[in-house]
Amino acid sequence: MRKSLPASLRFKAAVRLAVALAAITTFSFAADKAELSPAPAPRSMEPTYAVSAGLEGEIFPVFAHQAALQKPTARTWGTVAVKVTNSSDLALRQRITVHIPGWSDQEIQTAEMSAGEVHTYLFAPAFFPKLYQNREITSATVVVEVRDRGGRVMFSQASPVRLRAADDMLWGDKFKFAPFIASWITPHDDVVEQVLTQAKELMPGRRLPGYEEWKSASDQENSTFLQARAIYKALQKMGISYVKSSTTFGSNEMTQRIRMPRESLQANSANCIDGAVMYASMFENLGMDTQVVLIPGHAYVGVRSSQNGSKYLYFDTVLTSRDDFEAAVQAAEKGLRELPGSQIIRVETSESRRAGIFPMQEGVPSLRQTTTTAAARLK
Repeated sequence: MRKSLPASLRFKAAVRLAVALAAITTFSFAADKAELSPAPAPRSMEPTYAVSAGLEGEIFPVFAHQAALQKPTARTWGTVAVKVTNSSDLALRQRITVHIPGWSDQEIQTAEMSAGEVHTYLFAPAFFPKLYQNREITSATVVVEVRDRGGRVMFSQASPVRLRAADDMLWGDKFKFAPFIASWITPHDDVVEQVLTQAKELMPGRRLPGYEEWKSASDQENSTFLQARAIYKALQKMGISYVKSSTTFGSNEMTQRIRMPRESLQANSANCIDGAVMYASMFENLGMDTQVVLIPGHAYVGVRSSQNGSKYLYFDTVLTSRDDFEAAVQAAEKGLRELPGSQIIRVETSESRRAGIFPMQEGVPSLRQTTTTAAARLK
């Protein structure tokens, strides 16, 4: 017969077995529980939104106008930017609306983002004509609203913003925004047409033909000189004179107030940059290539001398009121000759147009209600 274990040892063995079984039972229960009832996932976070408007809180009409002409998907910047951070673990589909009450239409974009994605949506709502009639800095409000698929408001914000005057130009650091000066070149304004109608009377044959392809390069250069001189003389007869007007109000020091051509012609006054965009408007109307040339403290205008040539005819527009055309040409040539190339910025209107920079909207009544077509000037 086998000897039975002492009672004390049997008790200790029973305790060890009970502990082991208890451990196995607990592990199995936990595994079964995890398999049948998954532990709750971490709580999802809500999307977040950040709104910025203009440049340092200021909206310049020249930039707002250009951005509004671009498709949202083609924009590299906007009047208002809405940064959406989808911090949730679900895909997001929401509708974002942006407008400036009393000043603009409402622009709507749909935000479709995967979980964890971050995207900035660029808005450029179309402004009402009153923005382009505004002549002083003024306050406004940017309203942004985000709704989900069910129409519930997920985010809403009203931010103060300042609207700059329509004729305020921001040059930017190292004149990086200089190509936007082409927004002031308005070839189809009827006041420009009126000047050209008067200028053609000072041309041989009473014609302002622009470039004529059938002419040789030298003949085109001569014709360009005669047309530029005729426009110059027409403006002299109108009494155009030099008046400085460059004071602006706002937070950026690299700004300048620039008159639109119709404003200069209505007031018979222009400074150097006013005159440059005014003359450039007339040349572009004739289908001729133009340049606005910026040098330290001054500006000239240039017109390509022949259609396929690289030579430009430059002149100083501020001399319109007090000297002849030949003197204006000599002054510009001398000024450019004495400066290193690093101090000369040439803005070609055709390049700005290709970049999508077009004439700004205009809200000030013109000198007359009648208009003259380009064809009529050739008669």
